[in-house]
Amino acid sequence: MPASQQTTFSSTSNASWTTPSLRRRMACWLYEGVLLFGVVFLAGYLFSTLSQSRHALENRTALQWFLFIVLGIYFVWFWAHGQTLAMKTWNIRVVDRHGQALSQTRALVRYVLSWVWFMPALVVDWMMGLSSLQSLVLVLGWIAIWAILSRFHPQGQFWHDAWAGSRLVHSQPLSRLT
Repeated sequence: MPASQQTTFSSTSNASWTTPSLRRRMACWLYEGVLLFGVVFLAGYLFSTLSQSRHALENRTALQWFLFIVLGIYFVWFWAHGQTLAMKTWNIRVVDRHGQALSQTRALVRYVLSWVWFMPALVVDWMMGLSSLQSLVLVLGWIAIWAILSRFHPQGQFWHDAWAGSRLVHSQPLSRLT
C-alpha cells in the first residue's frame, strides 16, 4: 500500500489505541453476520447460476469453498482498508501492532485465523455426528468461550488477532461536515 494511503494512529492519541469493550466487539460481530447474509445470498445465487445447480445439496463442497473464497475477498479487502461496514458503524478499526493499516497478507492471515471462531466446534460436530440442535449449542458455546478468552489477553484482544499481528482499536467517527 502506498505511504499516502496508510493509516497511522498518532502516539499522542491514546484513545485510538484503546481496545473496544467485549460487548461492543460482539455487537459488531453480530451486525457483521447480518450484513454477511446479503453477501452469502448473492454469492450463493451466483454460484448456483454459474454451476447450473438444481438442488441445494448439489455441488455442496464446491459451494462451501466458493463462499470461503468470497468471504475471504470481502474481509481481506475491507480489513486492508481498516474497517468493514459493521466496524464503521461500531467505531472499531483493525490495525497492525504498530497502528498501521493491515497489509493484504496480514489481512489474509487474520482471515484464516479468524476461522478459529467456528472450526473447532465444526470439527467436533463432524466427528460426533451431532443433531442440529446439539450442533447449534456446540457452535454457540464455542463462540462464547472464544470471546471470553479475550479477557486473558493482556490488551483484551481476541487471540486470533494476537496471532495474526493485528488488533482492534477504538476509531473516532468521521466528521459528516467534511
